[in-house]
Amino acid sequence: MTLRAARQVLVAVCAAIAVCTVYVTKSTAQSAKEIQPQAQSNASPIYGITIPAGYRDWRLISVKQLTGAEGKLKQLRAQLGNDIAIEAFRAGKLPFPDGAIIAALHWNEASSDENDKVLAVGFPGAGLESFVAGSAVNVQFMVKDSKKYAATGGWGFGDFTNGKPGDEALHQTCFPCHEPAKARDYVFTRYAH
Repeated sequence: MTLRAARQVLVAVCAAIAVCTVYVTKSTAQSAKEIQPQAQSNASPIYGITIPAGYRDWRLISVKQLTGAEGKLKQLRAQLGNDIAIEAFRAGKLPFPDGAIIAALHWNEASSDENDKVLAVGFPGAGLESFVAGSAVNVQFMVKDSKKYAATGGWGFGDFTNGKPGDEALHQTCFPCHEPAKARDYVFTRYAH
């Protein structure tokens, strides 16, 4: 191969690499643009909260039962916290430090015939009834960032049903609901020791 032919091959290879680089860069940029709206559609309105990865592995803060509406509302609820939230709860630290996240998991309460039968054998005549978590209602998050969410006591909120955020009207009710707990940094939940 002559020197001139070698240069032509080298130029052709460089041109091919340049075209491939432009194509890959353009494809990557387009993919990022396609992913962006999807990611934002999974964020709560107003606050931009998304469901944190691995939140179901966080530690338990407390459990609750919520009833009302003439017996029509019966829910079981569990509150979980990331490490920052758990440390603050254990230390009794208020206000909560930035980075604290509290998750509230809500289920419809369901009676358990299976458990009732076992209890009837184990504790005859006691009339014990068992209730368990039934169908999922929603999951809610409080995220502490005192600068980003200064207008709402330092907390951002997210309410999700089946992995999708509720609408803006629902999220506008979050902070007003938590305002009565201002003395506890807007957190209703108390740590169950």
